[in-house]
Amino acid sequence: MSDHVSGSSPVGLHRVLEPVGVLPQAATRLDTDPRLRSDEVRVRVRRLNLDAASFRQLSTAHGDDGDAVRAEVLAIVRERGKMHNPVTGSGGMLVGTVEEAGLQSPLGLSVGDPVASLVSLTLTPLVLEDALVGWDGRSEQVPCDGYAILFGRSIAARLPEDLGPELALAVLDVCGAPALTTRVVDSYAGAGRAPVVAVIGAAGKSGSLSAAAAREAGAARVIAVAPVQREVEMLRGVDGLADAVVLADARDPVALSQGIRDAGGPADVTVVCVDVPGCEGGAILSTAQRGTVVFFSMATSFSAAALGAEGLAADVTMLVGNGYVPGHAEHALSLIRTNPGVRALFERRLTHR
Repeated sequence: MSDHVSGSSPVGLHRVLEPVGVLPQAATRLDTDPRLRSDEVRVRVRRLNLDAASFRQLSTAHGDDGDAVRAEVLAIVRERGKMHNPVTGSGGMLVGTVEEAGLQSPLGLSVGDPVASLVSLTLTPLVLEDALVGWDGRSEQVPCDGYAILFGRSIAARLPEDLGPELALAVLDVCGAPALTTRVVDSYAGAGRAPVVAVIGAAGKSGSLSAAAAREAGAARVIAVAPVQREVEMLRGVDGLADAVVLADARDPVALSQGIRDAGGPADVTVVCVDVPGCEGGAILSTAQRGTVVFFSMATSFSAAALGAEGLAADVTMLVGNGYVPGHAEHALSLIRTNPGVRALFERRLTHR
């Protein structure tokens, strides 16, 4: 399909159908016309990775009924022209093969390139053509056949040849977390003080990479937090990842903060990588005055975080992990290559879905 249409915006404004004038992420419905503008790229999509908060919400809402989850994902994409969970406000990302590239696309992609999108599905025009017949609705990774449109200002990465597509997708889905963790830890180290770093949800994808990034960036101490004993044992089995592993429910602020304190806290930097709501207060209470809390969870309530910090008289800097830091994809892939224990956590997650 080589027909092109005129009129384009590098941020995708021309694809917004409702309401007119907003950015694609805020839109309720996007235009999925496969004909490209001159700066767009069309990708033949082979797999989606639903973000953890969205998948958990869908599974919980449907009582872990995979068929019902699959039906709702199809309905969302059909109605909105994108995968944008209306409850969590989140989406995920995709992998596929470049099918066509506009002559003025700045992304540097060619037909046939295997790629992963590094922008959210909440702003990516998407059509699913196979009714998701190859997905059981019980895992975050969704094999599929369809197409997606990338804009001039979208971000995409060629898939690495040395990692399988499922592993690469899982890593790239969370690559913003370790990159921002490194930046924050570097800022402390640059000021002459190596920080104590607590990672809440350290056994998960973003959490394990963030812990590895904190260690590599020179944290004085890394405290890993997990909610169940099985994950605690998994983390203790990863050599050199954490100086201490704490068993605590992040929704219990007193138990969480006490556990981190007993393990060498309070933390100078607290990285929140959980996919359940209600963890804001515990993260703030676990962080030292003048410390930093980085929220990577799409389940975070930012009003709860702001008002909770005020109510605790907590002088902390709170950062929203937006998923993009220059060089984030390469950094995350390097971490997975050089940390076999972290890679094992990812592979275990992929094989025990």
